Amino acid sequence: MTIRLFNTLSKTIEDFQSVSGGSTVKVYTCGPTVYNYIHIGNIRSFLFSDLLQRVLRIVGKYDVQWVMNITDIDDKTIRDSAIGSKEWLNDMGIQSDNPNHNLRLFTEYFAQKFIEDIHSVGIQTAHFHTMPRATDYIEPMQQLIRNIIDNGYGYVSEGNVYFALGDWMAKEHYGKLFTVDTEHFKAGVRIDADEYDRESVSDFVLWKARKNNEPYWDFPYNGYNLPGRPGWHIECSAMGQDILGLPLDIHTGGVDLRFPHHEDEIAQSKAGYGLDTANYWCHNEFLEVEGKKMSKSLGNFYTLRDITDKGYDPLDIRFLMLSGHYSSVINFTFSGLDAVQKARKRVQDFVYALFDTRINGDASATVFHDVATALADNLHTPKALEILFSFINNTNPATLTAESKLALIEEFRTINDIFGVWNIEAKPQEHIIIPDDIIALAERRLQAKKDKNFAEADSLRAAIAEKGYTLKDTKEGYTLELNER
Repeated sequence: MTIRLFNTLSKTIEDFQSVSGGSTVKVYTCGPTVYNYIHIGNIRSFLFSDLLQRVLRIVGKYDVQWVMNITDIDDKTIRDSAIGSKEWLNDMGIQSDNPNHNLRLFTEYFAQKFIEDIHSVGIQTAHFHTMPRATDYIEPMQQLIRNIIDNGYGYVSEGNVYFALGDWMAKEHYGKLFTVDTEHFKAGVRIDADEYDRESVSDFVLWKARKNNEPYWDFPYNGYNLPGRPGWHIECSAMGQDILGLPLDIHTGGVDLRFPHHEDEIAQSKAGYGLDTANYWCHNEFLEVEGKKMSKSLGNFYTLRDITDKGYDPLDIRFLMLSGHYSSVINFTFSGLDAVQKARKRVQDFVYALFDTRINGDASATVFHDVATALADNLHTPKALEILFSFINNTNPATLTAESKLALIEEFRTINDIFGVWNIEAKPQEHIIIPDDIIALAERRLQAKKDKNFAEADSLRAAIAEKGYTLKDTKEGYTLELNER
């Protein structure tokens, strides 16, 4: 089935074709900066990329090589791993006077917490080709920077290395993913911060000179040493090339990364490697909370752990995020979370009913093809779920043949391989201790039935029901179940 995706580069929905023309697809996702627990806005972005790679694999039948990097060196990780920056750092064993050592311990801690969090919402590390740490790719970053300087688009100033944006814009268009006001390019102005606003169109840093009490790496260049550390933007360019090879098939991330991060990636990759970064750029929209931008000042800032601490199932959070289209803003509300919890249970109960073969009819039904067709059309999850719920509302499992039930179970298993929020198995039987008085009533009813005293049998069944239990006749005798409250 042909997959169609909105490409931020062309601003259109396109039929997807791999770079190689074959079945292998290289997908790169900008991953977390591991300086704290991830928030639910981060989760939305990662779940979008997870959905994309699942649809490519399951619907498109591609062999997906999915890479998500872990940013463990940038302004934030350096700031928060420094001794004295956080009271609880010493509890993590970060007491060394070696900043590189402290950075590694600090970021490894939060990288592990990140993996725990994505596991809880159904993102499987087995689906990743690799999850590289930026600090493990310092040499490839340095070589890319050397290339950029040697090609005339980088320069050294006071131990820092900057990208000569003015020289680059004289040759190439800058602003392919996001409309940038290049007419107000700030010639001679340099940006050292890893993150900056859209008005800051100026030379950006590739390599930052060493500062006291900060992590650093030696950087040999033309007989000199430029000790320091990489700028944030250079990291993904180097890792993408070193691990997967450019151009990538698809590069993903949130819309906030279009500029400057992804725009700078495009410039760096072309200036240093002579290669495009990716053929397709796919970006998910923002997540709001109760109709407002999420922020700590508004008191609506939530980590994933904040939500699960309130008793919510992480898979309900996954279902909520996937229920909206990735290119639309999602409004996170607790009432919305309650609603998807009920919707998820509706599908789960239908699946359980498919495993019940006590009553079989003569009808057949199918749903996967229509769901897959919706997902192939730019990952249209709202339409796919509308099709799924319409099917469930109009299909009674008891009317289906045994063969159709088995076929539908496999269809739902495949659908769940994409959504990842249901159990495709028979309903677990709870071990319930039936009180002796209820068993005594059931035994009396069984005897009444054998004696053909049907009036007494009906009366005893009603008495059992009044006490909160359901009696069902079987070939062997009867079963007793506790009624749902």
